[in-house]
Amino acid sequence: MEKKTAKKAAKQVVSNCENCEFYDFDEFYQSYSCRQCLDEDETVRFLSGYNPGCPYFKFYDEYKSVQKQN
Repeated sequence: MEKKTAKKAAKQVVSNCENCEFYDFDEFYQSYSCRQCLDEDETVRFLSGYNPGCPYFKFYDEYKSVQKQN
């Protein structure tokens, strides 16, 4: 039983919104928010903790463009 639980935990992607490419400052609301459009079901699952990882999480690497220039 422990092996199945460990495999399930390894597959879950835990996301940190602050490190996401879609997390941006919204000048209208004067706060940070996600630019990715989640439908109502995805939002409820994410905020309730039922699905701890965002399916659209993409790590923001500010040095990616610099690496392409070299």
